[in-house]
Amino acid sequence: MKILELNNVEFHYPGSEFRLANINLTFNENDFAFILGPNGSGKSTLFKLILGSKKPEKGTIKLKSKNVFEYSDKERAKNIAYVPQSSLTVYPYSIYEIVMMGRTPYFNFTGFERKRDMEIVDEALETVGLYGLRNKGINEVSGGEAQRAFIARALAQKSDLILLDEPTAHLDLKHQYSIIKLLRKLNEEQGLTIISIIHDLNLAGNFNGRAILMKNGKVFADDKIEKILISERIKEVFDVDSEVSTKTLDSGKKIFIHILDKQKF
Repeated sequence: MKILELNNVEFHYPGSEFRLANINLTFNENDFAFILGPNGSGKSTLFKLILGSKKPEKGTIKLKSKNVFEYSDKERAKNIAYVPQSSLTVYPYSIYEIVMMGRTPYFNFTGFERKRDMEIVDEALETVGLYGLRNKGINEVSGGEAQRAFIARALAQKSDLILLDEPTAHLDLKHQYSIIKLLRKLNEEQGLTIISIIHDLNLAGNFNGRAILMKNGKVFADDKIEKILISERIKEVFDVDSEVSTKTLDSGKKIFIHILDKQKF
């Protein structure tokens, strides 16, 4: 079943030469996709359009066959969960409070959580392995644990689609891998459609799925990740020379990218 469709979408920022153009993408239930591309290629702008915070000049964006702009803010939040690029907060919320924020679209006029909300939050905390830390302050835990809390907040929204803008930014290698592994597990076990913007090609290459490669505001390629991460495409999009190798392990096929030092600066 189609969960998200973008048809001939175009957008540009006033006063800027950048233009997102001719975007045609379809995401189905249970898709696991990476959005790849250089800085300024349009990845985050694409998310803003999907989330309804920006409106395309041309084209349509449909969420479950309905124009995304026909949803109220609450309805949209029930159907799309979003984990932004930087989720740090200066407020001393507990992990439990952070995750409970995901239930906001379901609160009634009183604004108070109900028993079902509490059950869903506990379930989300268990899923990401943070139930034992639920009373800890969000600024008292590691970056990896904090990111898991924001993913749990997205789970608490009970939407079928989760967008993540660079979910591994500022994390060490162990936590980068564990976050993507968690997302893949949620995709496989809960059937969630998960779309992540990510910069680390080698990290993306450790997981089977779909990759959408963007360049200059356009979709340059859209295919299985092993067909996207090849030397020729990496050169065309990122302007670097590379050697790409694959290795089949018990956990599946892994892609390794080695950048060759041929660049002139």
